[in-house]
Amino acid sequence: MQQAINKAKILMEALPYIKAFKNKTFVIKFGGNAMVDPVLSHSFALDIILLNYVGIRPVIVHGGGSLRSANLWTGLAWKQSLWRV
Repeated sequence: MQQAINKAKILMEALPYIKAFKNKTFVIKFGGNAMVDPVLSHSFALDIILLNYVGIRPVIVHGGGSLRSANLWTGLAWKQSLWRV
């Protein structure tokens, strides 16, 4: 019962933000430990489902860090990204 009360409190605190960001798009990086740890991957997926359920449109992008450092993309030339505004 206490767990349900705690979840309700968290959702009540989040409600103003849920309303403010409804119908907005969030770009979320998925990488690092969240990619290799099944528990973190599952938690990440549940969070994405919740965002979508409350009306926030998540767009997931691959972080690439662990794959890049593991050199799994052989044959590809890694180049520094250029950010221009």
